[in-house]
Amino acid sequence: MRFFACLLTLALVSTALPASAQESVRPKDPKEQAQPPRTRPRASTLDELFERLGKAQSEREAEGISSLIERRFSRSGSDTADLLLNRAAEAYGKKDFPLAIELIDRVLVLQPNWAEAWYKRATVFYQLDDPVGAMADLHRAIKIEPRHFNAWTGLGHILMASDDKVHALEAYRRVLKINPQMSDVKTIVNRLAPEVDGQDL
Repeated sequence: MRFFACLLTLALVSTALPASAQESVRPKDPKEQAQPPRTRPRASTLDELFERLGKAQSEREAEGISSLIERRFSRSGSDTADLLLNRAAEAYGKKDFPLAIELIDRVLVLQPNWAEAWYKRATVFYQLDDPVGAMADLHRAIKIEPRHFNAWTGLGHILMASDDKVHALEAYRRVLKINPQMSDVKTIVNRLAPEVDGQDL
């Protein structure tokens, strides 16, 4: 009986104490004490991602890194511009190319130094059978971000379509300098190089 009375007294004292005091009464779990405070891992910079991309040992590894880079490319720092570009992508998916151009035009008024917006407008121009407009926008994208491997790839495709194989090969080789694991571009270079250079790789 005395034992239960002691337990009851201890329970009443614990509930009457403030939370901070109760914490001091409760025994600390040694595991909790030993764990250091959690810190979020530092996000890689764009330069670090490109360095990793250049050193990737497999196509799968490169695809994962390039996806992270593309995600960075798709953010302008302006919520309004990002929203407009997303709407342009929706219009593009519905093949409403004039609306996509109109929306990207608005984006470029807000963010004229956003390489991804120039690249996206180039892809729409290409669908509208305007390779001149597409090439102009791709050059703008590359001038802003010389490591934009998708813009270099698009430029290579347009040059190939216009039978400018010499400059197409240069563009594709620029792609592989940035992203050496792009197998489809490797295939094009391996097929095109002997014809342009006059010798096997």
